[in-house]
Amino acid sequence: MLTLTDTASTVVKEIVSGAEQVGTGGLRIDAAGPGSTEFAVAIAEHPESGDAVVEQNGARVFLGTDASVALADKTLDARVDQEGRVAFDIRQQAAA
Repeated sequence: MLTLTDTASTVVKEIVSGAEQVGTGGLRIDAAGPGSTEFAVAIAEHPESGDAVVEQNGARVFLGTDASVALADKTLDARVDQEGRVAFDIRQQAAA
């Protein structure tokens, strides 16, 4: 299952709390196919039917079916530049 770094958790919480959708809202990630390397990201009020829900450090991420498969062994990280723009990075999870 997708994991989030502490930075990604903080950024996701800030993005979602800055939107009108609050409470059960989260960041939704979807993909065109299970092997896809391109993802669509949007703020969502709630998960769609069939979405996997990742909750970590108070952040909620909803994964569409294909994104869930593509990101099963990945870690989501985030960085914010000096202008406040957010970029997400997807990395292989560290071996346990």
